[in-house]
Amino acid sequence: MEIAWNDFEKVEIRAGTILFAEENKGAKKPAYKLKIDFGPLGIKHSSAQITELYSAKDLVGKQIVAVVNFPPKQVASVKSECLVLGVLDAQGIVLLHPERKVENGGRIA
Repeated sequence: MEIAWNDFEKVEIRAGTILFAEENKGAKKPAYKLKIDFGPLGIKHSSAQITELYSAKDLVGKQIVAVVNFPPKQVASVKSECLVLGVLDAQGIVLLHPERKVENGGRIA
């Protein structure tokens, strides 16, 4: 399915740094509760199914990219305010991240 360029421009994909990660015990599938700093956009919460390849401890301080303008979605006890992006791999989801440190909240172009 093709989309128009102006549809893609509506999606805000931003860089952020994970400040906090812990198991989301109420989620149907294994997931972490995350707090992510998006600089001028503030701190957003997310529930991410990234437990196969990442420990909660290893996620803190990691920069990621996420869609920040979807409507919030309730996932167990977490009001997920952004969608952390990754690549589906045979072993689990591999997070997308900037190849060098960037400003939190920077828009992906």
